[in-house]
Amino acid sequence: MLFRNLTLFHLQQAWTGSAAELEAALAARPLRPCGSLDMQTRGWVPCSEHADALVHAHGRHYLLAMGEESKLLPASVVNEEAKQRAAVLARSQGHPVSRRQMREIKARVGDELRARALTRRRVTRAWLAADKGWLAVDSASATRADELVEVLRNSLAGFPVQPLGAQRPPSDAMEAWLGSAGPPAGFSLDQELELRAAGARIRYSGHPLDGADIRQHLAAGKQPVRLGLGWRDRIAFVLDERLQLRRIRFLDIQQDDQAQGEDPAEQFAIDFSLMSGELGQLVDELLAALGGIGAAARKAA
Repeated sequence: MLFRNLTLFHLQQAWTGSAAELEAALAARPLRPCGSLDMQTRGWVPCSEHADALVHAHGRHYLLAMGEESKLLPASVVNEEAKQRAAVLARSQGHPVSRRQMREIKARVGDELRARALTRRRVTRAWLAADKGWLAVDSASATRADELVEVLRNSLAGFPVQPLGAQRPPSDAMEAWLGSAGPPAGFSLDQELELRAAGARIRYSGHPLDGADIRQHLAAGKQPVRLGLGWRDRIAFVLDERLQLRRIRFLDIQQDDQAQGEDPAEQFAIDFSLMSGELGQLVDELLAALGGIGAAARKAA
């Protein structure tokens, strides 16, 4: 259950609801199976496989999960079947099908195949840190995170949230941290870096980041867009230029600090308590190092 990615959103005003109110709001929009003509549906599902609740709360921190069911129907399959049917119709009527006929054939084929298509289900979790004023989605995909926020807005009557940005652009901060200033207190450089300039991209992996070659690239105008960082020897992650945290790894926490629950439900609660505490402090310190919350790095959903 520990999140591996964080796409962050800022609550534009305090959310003061309770876990029960949030549960009731999400329960009004559960995930429903795709109907015969649906290609995709989204809604809320239990946030844990060990309970039926849609919300798990720890203080003012809430875990929720959006489910998505989508049908697997490649456009190439529809086009090929429509092409074959159009050929049969052309032979029977003695002339090629018209554009209108082709559109009708494709629509009919799409409806027929959609009704029989296999479905795929996936779950995206989110963590609402109401006391801190932000929402974190466990996804490195901004699009998927925005989809969850859209469903949450529909469930909570607007839910005033926008992508979270910082006062200092992450790329500028990463460049400084790679230089003589070094990373901020509590953080350390890991061995991963991506630099980008017009028409050029350079990646380092498993490579010390204090070499002269990196300084030369920075002096030539290449901007860091991803940087591996460690936080207090407890968490490793990759920060990108949009203030997303990717590939989060809990280092000694799982082995040394994480108590073993008596049952899966108890372990789930321990995991969320641990994650919200550790990642919450990490995000607070990262935002402080970037000058605090500022303009969003990308457009809102």
